[in-house]
Amino acid sequence: MSSNKTSSQYDKAIEKCRHIFTLKIKDYGTSWRIMRLASLTDQIYIKANRIRTIEDGVVQKVDEGIEPEFIGLVNYCIIALIQLELGISDQLELPLEETIKLYNKHIDQAKELMLAKNNDYGEAWREMRISSYTDLVLMKINRIKQIEGNGGSTLISEGNDSHYTDIINYAVFALIKLDEQAIN
Repeated sequence: MSSNKTSSQYDKAIEKCRHIFTLKIKDYGTSWRIMRLASLTDQIYIKANRIRTIEDGVVQKVDEGIEPEFIGLVNYCIIALIQLELGISDQLELPLEETIKLYNKHIDQAKELMLAKNNDYGEAWREMRISSYTDLVLMKINRIKQIEGNGGSTLISEGNDSHYTDIINYAVFALIKLDEQAIN
């Protein structure tokens, strides 16, 4: 596999996420601006846990697949990164253009990190199971919660922004693999 193919697949997955994000902004505005980071972490946890229950075959009362949940992971992590950058605000409304600009900024950073790691690890993610991405996301969420419990400080580890970015990339890898499975 070439990094060009991965880059193109990444962009395709993100376009789907960005489209949903934009439609939700048009419906609800940026009401999430009031959310504290711990609340966003909990929302991300809910999405990841939902994916895991679907993967584990728990009977669903709401018949949705895991793709919307992975899209939700991407978008909630972007919201968390925006909140980390701008801080929590009672002024809920960010203009759509500014919000999408921030979305693109954080996605560009996530993609840049993915391409660098992909170069170093030789696209090992392609050999992984989607359920492994789910487990990695849940592990990252637990790390975020631990850091939040420590008042945001770490001794040697990366900060929460790195964990949110990693979750974005794991979710995008899952979306790419789901898309490949649908084609085959």
